[in-house]
Amino acid sequence: MSDEVPVILVADDDPDMLALVIRHLKTMKCRVVEAGDGEQALELARKERPDLMILDVMMPGKSGWEVCKAVREDEDLKDTAVIVLTGIGEQLNSMTSPLYGADTCIDKPFEFPELDFKIRKVLSDRRRQRKDRPSVAPPPGKGKSKASKTA
Repeated sequence: MSDEVPVILVADDDPDMLALVIRHLKTMKCRVVEAGDGEQALELARKERPDLMILDVMMPGKSGWEVCKAVREDEDLKDTAVIVLTGIGEQLNSMTSPLYGADTCIDKPFEFPELDFKIRKVLSDRRRQRKDRPSVAPPPGKGKSKASKTA
């Protein structure tokens, strides 16, 4: 994932909504990848390793929630930011999306300033989480000296 130019994958089965969001994202400093359904979104996510996925919930194949859950369970994708963008209703969206691991959600119809704000926020939060995460591997030389003391 690049800190300079984020890769954003947008998945929506409504071609008009997909085109609208993509057209807007292309005005931002990012690279956009598009998918027309959940299966394609997951396949492209594994190939492209996006920094952020914007997922509609109601799509053929896998729903946006199912894609989000699969992303969270995939070791290579689990740090990908996810925004669920859907028209299923504000209350259902805000209650259900976090259960599948979404960072945040936006209800249709929406305003682009809200989308822009949430994109910047989740990308910033994810970068900070990666930066603050402690290293799993021991520092060079530490593993051997510890083992030799216990031997």
